Amino acid sequence: MPLRLLLADDHPLILWAYRHELDRAGGFEVVAEVHTGSQVLPRTGQTTPDVVVLDIGLPELDGLACLARLRTAHPEIKIVICSGSADPEQVAAAREGGAAGYIVKSLPADELPVALCTALEQDEFRVFGVEESAPAYDEVISGLSEREISMLRTLARGLSNKAIGRELWITEQTVKFHLTNIYRKLGVENRTQATRVAYEHGLV
Repeated sequence: MPLRLLLADDHPLILWAYRHELDRAGGFEVVAEVHTGSQVLPRTGQTTPDVVVLDIGLPELDGLACLARLRTAHPEIKIVICSGSADPEQVAAAREGGAAGYIVKSLPADELPVALCTALEQDEFRVFGVEESAPAYDEVISGLSEREISMLRTLARGLSNKAIGRELWITEQTVKFHLTNIYRKLGVENRTQATRVAYEHGLV
């Protein structure tokens, strides 16, 4: 059976591009399109999609507010946030709000179907559309070890401590120990601030 989607974006061209690529890929059925945040919850109840793809900048009710309401009213439905930027605070808010993934609109349109499937198939929150680049070893991050650089990358992808531990084959307690050291070396207080440093210095 095809994956049933509700698409929410206030730009008709974006919606057309989404539908075009999903139709071309096959295996997806767009059951509804909405242009404002206030339409999301009612149309979700009417069409019962498997997935809601939410633009973060929806008028009337933004994507993060819609995410919170959907998680309460329809916890069984997967939600993917889309945005024109990879702002670390928005990414962190989407992850903490229970989204399955975060797609930056710089992602090539033909990669959307794969990104959606990947976000839905994996347990960990994923960010798509941000190119990974070589670490910028400047004065801010030059004091980090290779292990800490790897951990900062996973942190910036929105992984929980438990998921970071699984990926790096270390215990959750060891993850906390490394994060404490990373925060101290970067001069930050929490994972959101550390994520911002990772983006600013080309680690993600």
